Amino acid sequence: MDSQVMVALGLSLVGGVSTSIGALFVILNQTPNLKMLGLLQGFAAGLMLSISFLDLAHNAINSIGFLKGNLWFFAGVVFFAVVVGFIPEPTLAPSSEVKNKKNGVEGRQDTMRKHRRQVLFSGIITAVGISLHNFPEGMAVFLGSLKGLRVGLNLAIAIALHNIPEGVAVALPVYFATQSKWKAFKLATISGFAEPLGVIIVAYLFPSDLNPEILEGLLGSVGGVMAFLTLHEMLPLAFDYAGQKQAVKAVFFGMAFMSARPVFS
Repeated sequence: MDSQVMVALGLSLVGGVSTSIGALFVILNQTPNLKMLGLLQGFAAGLMLSISFLDLAHNAINSIGFLKGNLWFFAGVVFFAVVVGFIPEPTLAPSSEVKNKKNGVEGRQDTMRKHRRQVLFSGIITAVGISLHNFPEGMAVFLGSLKGLRVGLNLAIAIALHNIPEGVAVALPVYFATQSKWKAFKLATISGFAEPLGVIIVAYLFPSDLNPEILEGLLGSVGGVMAFLTLHEMLPLAFDYAGQKQAVKAVFFGMAFMSARPVFS
């Protein structure tokens, strides 16, 4: 069992490190602008919607039934709505004295500060959601590796493929808001390493007690978390910064990218 745990841990590290690769695409590029932010947020939103509805929720319904699958899915929606409710949104309203003194330049600076705060909040929420998403994926990699190295490896590669844009989704808003490459890389990397943590917890706390039905339900809940995250945070940002038409194109491009994944796996 110890060797299987080490194999699963190594495979999950592939997925965890891939979020760091996504962060590198951001921090090695030129300083991101609002339109690029919106387009990449739209791309990541399409990717996440595809995973949520066509992969996680779909598999949960097929595995544990329509009613249970939907209950797990909407439990994830409610859970993350509560999490977001407990994370205070930044206060953006300036004092009346400052407001009255504002001229054109000061107004533009205040607007940019507001953008940065909104984007940073979105980046933190995205990191939380992706960490929740990566945690049960680590469980899935562990169980897949128990069936055989080929199954575990294919699953790890598939997860790593969509973790790269997730690293972009975390790092880009954090880098834009803070202008710190290290903070963007660090937060994206931390969110990715929730995946090997899932392997460790499943392997050492309850390796023989994890019911496959519970795992499918958890993955269905993760689909609900990702759906709420996308519709509540990522799509509004994409529409605001890239414009509705361009953002919608980016969303469908992200969905097409995710749909094409099985062709190359």
